[in-house]
Amino acid sequence: MSAAAPQSADLSEIPTDALIKEMQRRLECLNKPEKRLVLIGPPGSGKGTQSPMIKNDNCLCHLATGDMLRAAVANKTPLGLEAKKAMDAGALVSDDIVVGLIAEATKKPECRTGFVLDGFPRNVTQAEKLNEMLAKRGQSIDKVLNFTVPDAILVERVTGRLVHPASGRSYHEKFSPPKVAGVDDLTGEPLVKRKDDNAETLKRRLAEFHAQTTPVVSFYGEKVVHIKADKPQETVAEQVRSALS
Repeated sequence: MSAAAPQSADLSEIPTDALIKEMQRRLECLNKPEKRLVLIGPPGSGKGTQSPMIKNDNCLCHLATGDMLRAAVANKTPLGLEAKKAMDAGALVSDDIVVGLIAEATKKPECRTGFVLDGFPRNVTQAEKLNEMLAKRGQSIDKVLNFTVPDAILVERVTGRLVHPASGRSYHEKFSPPKVAGVDDLTGEPLVKRKDDNAETLKRRLAEFHAQTTPVVSFYGEKVVHIKADKPQETVAEQVRSALS
């Protein structure tokens, strides 16, 4: 028995100007050069704020390994089942599983011109495994953006952070509040605080981050561009665009 044909999307309710704008964007994407990027930065450094701009400007797919892992477990994919087995046993999910998830995700059409990888690699071993996977395709990481922020500033940033779980959009109670308190600007759905967004947990995570990630920055060498991420958002965005131009 043949598989059912995929259903076509109903575009009749989408405004014409929105459709035209999307078509123009897709045509522009056809001429964009391929880019494979890694974002490095401690919690609260602004990677989540800048990644939508990086994705849209360069026609890349955004890969957040934590989100990918949760989705694979929820969808009970083969790799998701392997990950769940490890998690249920109280073990860490292996690097091979995470790299496998990245390999699968990057085959999707939206990743045709490349990707921006957020949250991985976190240590040199992971960086080496990622390189090996890409090398089998004749590919490599093109650039690494290292978002640097003094630890003291990060504490204030992280403890006020709000997140829209479904999309990953992030806000801040003080620096970048939503239009209506407590809800996402686009969907009106409630925002949440991550349970580990507190000062005590952050200080522990920062110590781990610096110990693990400093060697990763050295590993990528000349591919690394240091972004002064303690500046205003638009200034950070200008640094990012300059680095990727």
